[in-house]
Amino acid sequence: MWTAAFWKATAERAIRTFAQSLAAVLVAGATSLLDVPWVPALATAGMAAVLAVLTAVGASEAGAAGPGLTERPAPPASAGKPVL
Repeated sequence: MWTAAFWKATAERAIRTFAQSLAAVLVAGATSLLDVPWVPALATAGMAAVLAVLTAVGASEAGAAGPGLTERPAPPASAGKPVL
């Protein structure tokens, strides 16, 4: 949790969650772009992004290193190559 890589991955996840939540709210409303209740839609997406960050922080000490519970470190570049 104390690395730049963790926070970069967490920020990416929060932005993705924000965009997905906003799209879901807009599609569920089935309104035109001018009729969208923007404040509630952005508030809902913002709350989802905050929850994504809190989930990453809460899961940071469980399992592998990274913001998610199922993430595994990438194998070294030499993995799978025959030793000469």
